[in-house]
This record gives sequence, C-alpha cells and structure tokens, in this order.
Amino acid sequence: MNETLSLLMNRKTVRKYSDQPVTEAVKQAILTATFRAPTAGAMMLYSIIDVIDPSLKEQLAINCDHQPFIAKAPWLLLFLADYQRWFDYYETSDAASLCEAFNRQPRQPQEGDFLLACMDALIAAQTAVVAAESLGVGSCYIGDIIENYEKTKMLFNLPKYTAPVALLCFGYPVEAEKKRKMTSRFDKKYIYSENQYRRFSADELADMFPETDKKAENPFAELPVGQQNYIRKFTADFSVEMSRSAREILKNWQSDEN
Repeated sequence: MNETLSLLMNRKTVRKYSDQPVTEAVKQAILTATFRAPTAGAMMLYSIIDVIDPSLKEQLAINCDHQPFIAKAPWLLLFLADYQRWFDYYETSDAASLCEAFNRQPRQPQEGDFLLACMDALIAAQTAVVAAESLGVGSCYIGDIIENYEKTKMLFNLPKYTAPVALLCFGYPVEAEKKRKMTSRFDKKYIYSENQYRRFSADELADMFPETDKKAENPFAELPVGQQNYIRKFTADFSVEMSRSAREILKNWQSDEN
C-alpha cells in the first residue's frame, strides 16, 4: 500500500487536541493544497473563513449542538458555498446586458448553482483534511454547522448567495486519540454497485453493522441499530433543526430580496 492510500485508510476523526499549536507555515501549506482542489469550471465556488476570535469559537460551539471541543480547537475553518463572489462580478461586469443579444434570460443564482457551490466547498474541505493528515494534523467535521443558519449568517455577516456547508476543527491529537480504535465502515457490497442502484432485503440491512457496533454504549443500546439511529439521530432535535435551517438557507437563496 502506498503512502497516500495508507494515509486515507488510517485517518480518523480527532476531537481532543494537544497544546501543540498549528504553525502559520503548516496552515499555509494546508490552504495552498486546498486551493488546488477540483472545482466546477475552475470557478472555486466556495470561501473559507478562518475563525480566530475566541468569542466566535465559543458561539459556534453553542450553536453546533453544544460541543465545547469546537471552541478549544487550535484551528477552525468555516467552508461556505459561495456564488456571491461570481454574481457580484457578473453585476460589476454588466454581464446581464448581453442576454438579449444571445437570446438568454437574465437570472439569479438558483438551486443548481447552490448544489454546485456546495460540492465545491465540500471537495475543498476534504482536500484540507487530507493535506492536514499528511502533516500530522488531525481534523473533525462539524455537520451541525448547517443548524441555526440565521445565527451563523449574523455571526459572519454572510451575504445572500453564501451558505455554511462544513466547519472543520484542526489540531494535533493527544496520545489517547492516536490510540483510539477506528470506527468501522459498511462492507463494500452495501455501498458499491455496477450500472444500477441496489436495494437490500431486511436480512441484508440487519447485517450491515458489525456486532461490536451494535453494543455501542448509549441509552438505546438494547434496541436494533436501525431503531437506535432513528431515535438518536434521524428524529432528534438537532436533526429536525438541521432540516429547518436548510430550508431557510434555500429560501433565502431563492428569494427576490437582496
């Protein structure tokens, strides 16, 4: 196995960080690699906010489902889907004036543009994760950044055609994190198929999780994993809020108001 594959196979989420700071040189190396991430039409439909202010970190820790370790992360990057930069450029370039000559209709950024920008932002975020891992810097995705959109919008003065997509914590792992067991993944047969989507029988779905996962310590440990997940995650308050917040993001993106 080559060095890159080994890196990918052994990477795990890090939530506890040592006191070792992430130096400016290391940060710049990670960012430089990130900016080379694949991007739609070389448009780089994302922006990155380096969250340095401790008060902002504290507020993010609260807004993102009350996770104190977020505020303690040595380095915190917020990845945004961003069509604002290009749309501002279109406007300052008076690009819409060409529509009549080319038999086009002027338009605002819409759903497809939003999804494309989300893809760009997530590809960039994962590139940052891999670059950091190669330098010994651990990371943790915070999916809860999708919650409480209105608060995030105010905190970072986000314009209309931007949206929070991923929050990433970075830092050097403590020894206990290095030794912590890696979480399992589904067997290939559940994820990969050829030519057609494959659905699974009840028995096949019941076998998706290794026995060790079924014994995870939680208040619902005696329930089947499907029921555990439904109660702990799918119908939980944070999940309901995430969907509400996502609707608000799309509503704001699609509105006629500036």
